Amino acid sequence: MERTMDLFSKETYQERRRNLMKSVSGGVLLFLGNEESSSNFKDNWYPFRQDSSFLYFFGLDLPGLVAVADLEADQVILFGDELSTEELVWHGEKPKLVDLAALVGVQEVRPSKEIGSFLAKSTQRRIHFLPPYRPENTLKLMDWLGLAAAQIQDRVSVEFIKAVAVLRSIKSAEEVREITKAVNHTVNVHRKVMQSAQAGMYEYELLGMVSGETLSGRGSLSFPPIITTDGQTLHNHRYANRLERGKMLLGDFGTETAMHYAGDITRTIPVGKRFSAVQREVYEIVWLAHRSAIAALRPGVRFLDVHLLACRKITEGLKTMGLMKGDVEEAVRQGAHAMFFPCGLGHLMGLDVHDMEDLGESYVGYTDHLQKSSQFGLKSLRFGKELEAGQVLTVEPGIYFIPQLMDSWNAQNLHRDFINFEKLADFRDFGGIRIEDDFLITPNGSELLGTPLETSPDEVESLRSNAG
Repeated sequence: MERTMDLFSKETYQERRRNLMKSVSGGVLLFLGNEESSSNFKDNWYPFRQDSSFLYFFGLDLPGLVAVADLEADQVILFGDELSTEELVWHGEKPKLVDLAALVGVQEVRPSKEIGSFLAKSTQRRIHFLPPYRPENTLKLMDWLGLAAAQIQDRVSVEFIKAVAVLRSIKSAEEVREITKAVNHTVNVHRKVMQSAQAGMYEYELLGMVSGETLSGRGSLSFPPIITTDGQTLHNHRYANRLERGKMLLGDFGTETAMHYAGDITRTIPVGKRFSAVQREVYEIVWLAHRSAIAALRPGVRFLDVHLLACRKITEGLKTMGLMKGDVEEAVRQGAHAMFFPCGLGHLMGLDVHDMEDLGESYVGYTDHLQKSSQFGLKSLRFGKELEAGQVLTVEPGIYFIPQLMDSWNAQNLHRDFINFEKLADFRDFGGIRIEDDFLITPNGSELLGTPLETSPDEVESLRSNAG
């Protein structure tokens, strides 16, 4: 029999559920686990990934599970099925569901077929559920609750969302240890890529290296890797370019542990031994923005303000290079810097690499008193509210030279008081540079998670000079 899955203590899951159940006014909390998902025919599945909130409160990394917490009855029930004899022929013997449930402090297990009748008996009370992001869970809700697909989002429980977001936002010591494990594995994979990348290789060869190293460490990828010499494309998944001397390689990827806690790091390296003079100049601007943002991290500071600090540092550096001009504060206020930094400074991280993004950024990253901006660039900041001790988040400033954006803004005559479009034309083939690390907010500041990975231009060039 395969060994039991990795879990925290049953007391951890019991305490999480108790805290949640005290935070919601009444009714039934419905937790939808994920199913196997077919790729090109029914029994050829994508790698299974359990829903993160289900993992947080129940820990069981198995398909086909549903759970409820009846707040009035103070009752928790897990719905699922044991493997049939025929299924055992194909999949082998596995731990009994009732035994696994006991490991996470759940004493009552019922067959899957009973969930519909249980919920039908609860229709006079509020049935709380989180936003479904898988179509099969939408279909289940339609069936069990008698709703049309268009009604599902309107019936999502904001009270449930907010209660989950409060609990999952602050990481316990055991969670921090698990995230640090993921970050350390991520560091090791990044360092191998940084040492191995050579002119003449293809990006897909490095993708294979990242995938293999990740799996060999008993982990999985926390998101599809970005490994590209076209670093100006923020989420580039093509992997078709051949590495050329004089270009740069941007690698943004992370691993998950067996418990699905994530790491997420980005480094940008020269394909050769050294950056060119202009590449190094731009890199140093990003590095300064990175260090300035890190120094500003502490409880009570809005991450929005840390983001804007990084924007000002980028604008100041580009002004020194002659690519931007005018008043720095006004340039950032009007969003002119977004020509070069059209994304957010970072995001929360935990059981999701973009932690709790399925719950909605307006609840996880913002408040009733701090609304998300609609301005280009700033609207991509996923998290803006005040930092709290125990949060884990990324810091990832960057500078990107995006030809399509240059042409669009130039044609629209946008921000000419702040951008030197004539000089910018020389950077159409430059690419992009991003630096990203993961941090725990502490009572007095922040702490870098994991083993430090080479970051400064001197450190990166030293690593590259000793590459194979």
